[in-house]
Amino acid sequence: MEVTYLDNNATTKPAPEVVEAMLPFLREWYGNPSSVHRFGQRARQAIDEARGRIASLVHCAESELLFTGGGTEAINTAVRGLFLARSPRRRIVTTSVEHSATRELCAQLAREGAEVVEIPVDVKGALDLDALQTALTDDAALVTIMWANNETGVIFPVERIAALCKEKKVPFHCDGTQAIGKVPVDVAGTGIDAMSFASHKFHGPKGVGALFTRRGVRVRPLLIGGPQERGRRGGTENVPGIMGMGIAAESAAQALPSMRRVSDLRDRLESGILARIDSAAVNGGTDARLPNTTNIGFARLEAEAILLLLSEQGICASAGAACSSGSLEPSHVLKSMHIDEKIAHGAVRFSLSRYTTDAEVDRALQVLPGIIAKLRAVLPVGA
Repeated sequence: MEVTYLDNNATTKPAPEVVEAMLPFLREWYGNPSSVHRFGQRARQAIDEARGRIASLVHCAESELLFTGGGTEAINTAVRGLFLARSPRRRIVTTSVEHSATRELCAQLAREGAEVVEIPVDVKGALDLDALQTALTDDAALVTIMWANNETGVIFPVERIAALCKEKKVPFHCDGTQAIGKVPVDVAGTGIDAMSFASHKFHGPKGVGALFTRRGVRVRPLLIGGPQERGRRGGTENVPGIMGMGIAAESAAQALPSMRRVSDLRDRLESGILARIDSAAVNGGTDARLPNTTNIGFARLEAEAILLLLSEQGICASAGAACSSGSLEPSHVLKSMHIDEKIAHGAVRFSLSRYTTDAEVDRALQVLPGIIAKLRAVLPVGA
């Protein structure tokens, strides 16, 4: 069965040029980049080239980037590292709609003695900036807030957040995972102090990520070992993965103008669903959101049942975050937005990419109405 993949906020297809660039470092140039011989230094050169490509994408100095094993490790490095470096301050300011990588880490740090303050959002997913400003007390160790929400696509005003943090001299870590490759990201221009992101969200390989830390910002290392990454992250580098991430970053920069087409496809999918299916609603504001994402709630249904029938037709979507799928409870994001439970239970996220075609959108619009009608006839939830 041909797959219609509309789950690109969970992961993306590795770009063909990414796979091709990685293969030589799996087959031929497999040397250790810490070795002094020429064979190893070829691997070191690949890492340096990749770092340059990624720095160009996010507009930072190459020395401000370190490679990690993924977005979660980058978030852990930034948040825990900033927190330890800012002792004895104990307050961590975050939001009620963060990805589990941040949310669970903050919960763990709270168990270790941190004070975690969650800034609320409104029904459209917009951040309460007044509450954020109030939370920036003298005891604040750091702020950790995402650039864009993984479930709704709502984009937060990161420049304004950075300005508030700078005014109070509190470092700001941003989870940029969902923004990279979808919207322009300029860490130098925004005033962000640290930003984490993952390769596989912008058509790179899984298992590799990066952390930007502004020059002069102190972050204690998470992984202790060898001198890799200038002593900031021990462990032999994943050379093929890093090479792939670099090529993915280069391609993402070139493809940013094409996100206008992706936005048009998303809008056509969204409006088509709303026109064909009664009692469906978009979750989250539509004024400032990622160009590829729509979250639609189907009243009086369970998202898992919708996803199962879509999957049987070869259509891939998600119930919120892929990392938390499998729960019959509405996501913490929709709960924080105070979305009506009749809608929240049936919320499905569709996320497109630059590889999404008109035919795939047509396929989803052809199949989905029948699935919703079938489920409403036999599996209604509530009245």
